[in-house]
Amino acid sequence: MSQSTESTTESNPFTKPGFLIAAALVVALIAATVVIFLLPKGQGNAQPALAPTETSSTAAASPSASAGAGKSVCGLPASKETALGTAPKSKWDLLGTMAVPTDPSTAGPGTVGKDGLRSCFAQSPTGALYATVNIWASSFNGYAKQVYLELSADSPSRDKAVQAIKEGKDVSGGTSPKVQIAGFIIHSYTPETAVVELAIKSNDGGYGAFSTSVLWEDGDWKLDIPPAGGGAVRQISDLSSFIPWAGV
Repeated sequence: MSQSTESTTESNPFTKPGFLIAAALVVALIAATVVIFLLPKGQGNAQPALAPTETSSTAAASPSASAGAGKSVCGLPASKETALGTAPKSKWDLLGTMAVPTDPSTAGPGTVGKDGLRSCFAQSPTGALYATVNIWASSFNGYAKQVYLELSADSPSRDKAVQAIKEGKDVSGGTSPKVQIAGFIIHSYTPETAVVELAIKSNDGGYGAFSTSVLWEDGDWKLDIPPAGGGAVRQISDLSSFIPWAGV
């Protein structure tokens, strides 16, 4: 069933004031994913969003990629592997409503703060994958501010987010979607940078996917917040192009 332009606009989180403010500040990481689950199943048009995405220039040009060398801040072992072709055998915990992988002695998180924020992931493909999932789950479940302050790589986009936080502005991006990890692809990996695409599944069985860049900085993987307009959350019909991987 097709939707009218008016009804689509009313239900689209991108048109809501809170999201527009966050988008203008380049800090709306969460609400970007909601739109894929507001569309009827089978409508395959990708929706523009402010989600991290794979850009060859971001990781290559970022000073963090070259300046972030160093051992794990919590002593997790590094790996010489550069790819992950199968799903890792993972133990899963619930972070809010979302299942996240955990292996504190090898992949991470090696540190869980008193407030519950998870950090310190291994310098390995598996560590980059675990970091990506845990960072997004933290964003989806009440830790958006901490993600910008503690789990984001140095960049002009992060500076804007930090300034918004100092000014007391809401950086959460709106209502968090109820989703679970369903699969992944690691598009590229070096010890300094990785691009991970996650497949997510909504409560009603719809699928979406988005890419994230993470950089190795100060002994941990940090989210590389994209500039305004970067990225797209896309609908997918199945997991045929992903490695299936889920905790629930």
